[in-house]
Amino acid sequence: MSTLEHKLTKTTETVFTAEFHSLDGNGLEKAKKYADRLSGWFDGVNATDNTAAHAHVSNVATAIAMKQLGLEPILQVVCRDKNRLAQQADIMGASMFGVENFLALTGDDVTAGDETEARRVFDLDGPQLVRLMSTIKRGEYMSGRKIDPAPHMFIGAVENPGAPPFEYRVQRVAKKYASGAKFLQLQICYHQDRLEKFCAGVRDAGLAGKIAIIPTIVLIKGARPLNFMHNNVAGIDVPADQIARVEKAADPAEEAYLQTLEFAQHALAQPAVRGLHITDFRNDETLERLMTDLGRVRQSITSEVKDNHAYSA
Repeated sequence: MSTLEHKLTKTTETVFTAEFHSLDGNGLEKAKKYADRLSGWFDGVNATDNTAAHAHVSNVATAIAMKQLGLEPILQVVCRDKNRLAQQADIMGASMFGVENFLALTGDDVTAGDETEARRVFDLDGPQLVRLMSTIKRGEYMSGRKIDPAPHMFIGAVENPGAPPFEYRVQRVAKKYASGAKFLQLQICYHQDRLEKFCAGVRDAGLAGKIAIIPTIVLIKGARPLNFMHNNVAGIDVPADQIARVEKAADPAEEAYLQTLEFAQHALAQPAVRGLHITDFRNDETLERLMTDLGRVRQSITSEVKDNHAYSA
């Protein structure tokens, strides 16, 4: 059982997950640099699958590297790029190396990336991919062919509490739970009222305690990333007053940090929320500051992992 699964199913502890940087060269040297920065803070770290519709080192290779470097991977598998054969191959390949956490997501459209002529696949949609993962967890491929032994899997999905149609979002949560999802990482939501309504809806639907909600927060250095997300990232809407708050501050970087901290504390106070997913665009000391301000104590790295670091490097 993974650390993430144990904490979400056997304890009431607050969990923290993060996003591993996309890799585009320098192999394990760069991966080790990223891993050292995240190690000890997080219960699981996403191995992304061509995030933002840009090609990068594969999700499976990244997950294996993360595991070698002492992090617990969460393997993202997207619907955009791969048919069911490729998705099953990713899941089984990662499982062979001990990856246990899996995250199904649709994926950003190719228009968000730098190869807009790429063909969209979408053989399966998000809930169908969750169901595929559940089928593999039971010991079968989608065709019905047996897998013996079945891989141990802890399955998650994603949802956006801040994008319309708002009334349908909780229904999607219910569908993903019914398909086998045990946790949900949420898209960043800069509208606190929308997040409150979404989490209350999950609670009122009887899903609190059945599926763990993990909202996303983003560490940024100023107003420029807020404007970029608002204008360029589908599904994210940043209120003008939130942008102005950072733009007009005497110290925009500090104000952006305080804004993120407030969003984090607000999210943790919502029903059905079990933790936070942290995306870090600052790449400075504020990651440690945020974790400390949220009451997280960094876990020491084991000698086994240290040895693995030396071997992998």
